[in-house]
Amino acid sequence: MFNPTREQARQFFFEAWRKYRQRQLLSALEDLAVSIILQHPEYHGVLEDPQRYAEMDYFPEAGEVNPFLHLAMHLAIEEQLAIDQPPGIVARFAALERATGSRHEALHATMECLVEMLWQAQRSGTAPDPGIYFDCLDRQLGT
Repeated sequence: MFNPTREQARQFFFEAWRKYRQRQLLSALEDLAVSIILQHPEYHGVLEDPQRYAEMDYFPEAGEVNPFLHLAMHLAIEEQLAIDQPPGIVARFAALERATGSRHEALHATMECLVEMLWQAQRSGTAPDPGIYFDCLDRQLGT
């Protein structure tokens, strides 16, 4: 399993964006990352200035959104959808996409649930529980 450091993860996004802007060949994962980045123009300036943002800390308690974490969560969800892992995520996501009328909005709602599952796992010191993930998605769907 690939487990990049914070520096490596950020460098991946900086590099994918740089290669895209210079019209260089992208790997499949870089291409996916760029498609996500293109949906988030608010992060383009960050990705164009690695010297300034590579080491920046973000504080959610102060209302700050970590653009690298946000993009990485998008990637994680796209990978889950590509292989239906945890089993059933594709069906729930499709229902959420129909309900919201927007793939991007459905991705953000799914991200909230993924964060909830990971937070609960961290808090309890246990493995992530897909039941928590799916319960949250079901709440998003109103079921």
